[in-house]
Amino acid sequence: MSEDDPYDLNVGPDPAGFAAAAPESELDETDNPVYGVGIGPGNLEYLTPRGLRAIKEADVVVGFQTVVDFVADETDADLLTCGYADEADALNEFAKRVSSGDRGTAVLMGDPNHSGYQFLGKVQQVVERPVKAIPGISSLQIAASRARTPMEDTRFVTLHKSGSLDADLDRLAEVVGERHLLVLPRPFDLMPGDIAEFLLESGADETLDALVLERLTHDDEHITRTTLGELSESAGGSGPESTPYSDLSVLAVRAPVTPEDD
Repeated sequence: MSEDDPYDLNVGPDPAGFAAAAPESELDETDNPVYGVGIGPGNLEYLTPRGLRAIKEADVVVGFQTVVDFVADETDADLLTCGYADEADALNEFAKRVSSGDRGTAVLMGDPNHSGYQFLGKVQQVVERPVKAIPGISSLQIAASRARTPMEDTRFVTLHKSGSLDADLDRLAEVVGERHLLVLPRPFDLMPGDIAEFLLESGADETLDALVLERLTHDDEHITRTTLGELSESAGGSGPESTPYSDLSVLAVRAPVTPEDD
């Protein structure tokens, strides 16, 4: 967790656990549910029609500034934007609007099921009513296509969350070289170079193919094709200036594939 993030997982339960505590309630649109919409990687061509409809039909939309900016022109709803510092204020105002009968939609990058559960849980806690998640196309799915890492042969871990990441890193280390890896790094203390360094220290082969896929689907999309050993040379630091990679990155580490494995 960064110093700019006032949410402390040591003080209260992880909201991701709250969001995942039970299956989603059976809701239909007559129940006027709150929606949690994954907007995809930020390119509106990858925003699903169902997600777009929930945004267009909302009276109020809440989300982080950078996320809301992508969909601001797609709706006439009142926009409640925030960063970490004023997240609670924005969510409280959102809850007031929803409780008064307004149709509310929360927006998240990518797919809520890929590192969006903490924000989804915070929304659900504050509105004190069920939230219906609308999955989106994630940069993870785009990365799997670009890197040719079939999901069924891949271990996915998101590090883009608060709290201890030891168990998540261990899940990567136990299968590196045996399965493909897809990783959402955490800006900026666990970027691709840092993850590569950790995997090498855990015994990974430095010659494994590694791809850093940045700003996927955008005009400035960029893919770095390297090895785990070369990638580790960019390890270290905790700020934007300490890494050559964007905070909108996915790391793919390919396991060796032979024709017999196809």
